[in-house]
Amino acid sequence: MDDQIFIGGGGEAYGEKQGLKLKYANRHGLIAGATGTGKTITLQIMAEGFAAQGVPVFLSDVKGDLAGLAKAGDSGFKLHDAFNSRAGTIGFDDYSYQSFPVTFWDLFGEQGHPVRTTVAEMGPLLLARLLELTEAQEGILNIAFRLADEQGLALLDLKDLQALLVWLGENRAQVALRYGNVSVASIGAIQRRLLVLENQGAAQLFGEPALELPDLMRTDIDGRGRINILAADKLMGAPRLYATFLLWLLSELFEQLPEVGDPDKPKLVFFFDEAHLLFEDAPKALVDKVEQVARLIRSKGVGVYFVTQNPDDVPEDILGQLGNRVQHALRAFTARDRKALRMAAETYRDNPRFDTEEAIREVGVGEAVTSFLQKKGVPGIVERTLIRPPSSQLGPITASERKALVDASPIAGKYEVLKDRESAYEILARRAEVAAKEAEVAEAAEEDAEVMEREFKSARRFSGARVRRSSSRPQRSSRRGDTVGEALGKALVKELRGTTGRRIVRGILGGLFKGR
Repeated sequence: MDDQIFIGGGGEAYGEKQGLKLKYANRHGLIAGATGTGKTITLQIMAEGFAAQGVPVFLSDVKGDLAGLAKAGDSGFKLHDAFNSRAGTIGFDDYSYQSFPVTFWDLFGEQGHPVRTTVAEMGPLLLARLLELTEAQEGILNIAFRLADEQGLALLDLKDLQALLVWLGENRAQVALRYGNVSVASIGAIQRRLLVLENQGAAQLFGEPALELPDLMRTDIDGRGRINILAADKLMGAPRLYATFLLWLLSELFEQLPEVGDPDKPKLVFFFDEAHLLFEDAPKALVDKVEQVARLIRSKGVGVYFVTQNPDDVPEDILGQLGNRVQHALRAFTARDRKALRMAAETYRDNPRFDTEEAIREVGVGEAVTSFLQKKGVPGIVERTLIRPPSSQLGPITASERKALVDASPIAGKYEVLKDRESAYEILARRAEVAAKEAEVAEAAEEDAEVMEREFKSARRFSGARVRRSSSRPQRSSRRGDTVGEALGKALVKELRGTTGRRIVRGILGGLFKGR
């Protein structure tokens, strides 16, 4: 099965090989089933199959079991005989134990290479989802991101965003003229949500160096695809952070990878475990975003496989795009369970040998109802399939084995040291410092001016003439230089301006006119 991923055996005696064609592996898929029915082992053997065909894989290890992909199985394992017996039943003739090339990642940097992104790359939509913001608060977050772009403020980590929100609150009056009302209460609510996020350890997610996607798409020296395992056991304590991070990673793959059409095999296969966390209480805008990514990312050569307990955990519009399906047993204890079981059965092409709904209810552990895309992308007839045994170790590895693999990784040392270059926090702090100094100088100058005015009025300072208003009278010159004649002339003019002077003038003028 050179062009397929061997999944297991179907048919009457499980002797018919069932496989997923590599050509249609980018048409996405679903692994579903109740707890304890074998979903994790199915995920493990599919990751092995893709890696063996040179396809890189990304998956999250929720329980720690999938770390065993890095180590070959052992003949001393308690299920060794059972595995070999199953391999013989399904015709897995070349079954053997082997390890696979693995790269370990961890958002907290404890069980693998640190995974980081920047606040700007996360974007306001996903960040609002992560912070559980209201519509009004999300609007303010969008304003903050727009202002950061306009003013060249790099948003790298949480302290950058926190500093920008403080600046936004202080300048809300000017900002409101262009973008609308900015509430201090809403800004405070966002800051509190950021504090909660910090307490959950999410501050380590944001910063540089940010993850470079080519590091997820590496192949080993022997041509096998590397399996990227995200340690998610601790991360599941913050389920919204877990789901938002995986959705961000999926969005980055969609935005950055080039179009490749329909390749002979995928460029990357992405397993989204505990997929119900992505859609619980998700706003319509976010669900629409996931649907868009799922619909278009296949042309980028990426196959997305959702892993969840029940198919109805995935919205119908997205579920309709998942062409390759492995359905483990579903338990129908309630009316809702029976309805979900019936709806799950109706999505498969009927097989005349058995009733699909009954088969989904009855398949045992390690067995599943499967359907894979066939020629021209047509869904295959549903089949009861006995899942093949894993070649790698079933279960976790030791901490020392994990550390040795991390140290020997081809990207060892690339992401371990956090870099803190100049960004919004430093720029705004410098602006605030300059503004504070300018305000201090202006305040000192004002105080000096007040002191000078006070001393001038109390006649203790004579630094120059007072500046008078233009309407004030000119200062009279001193009389010390007047001669006797000038003094008499001025006295006469003064007298003539008075009442006696006016009488004398009237008498003189009257005499002149009478003479005429």
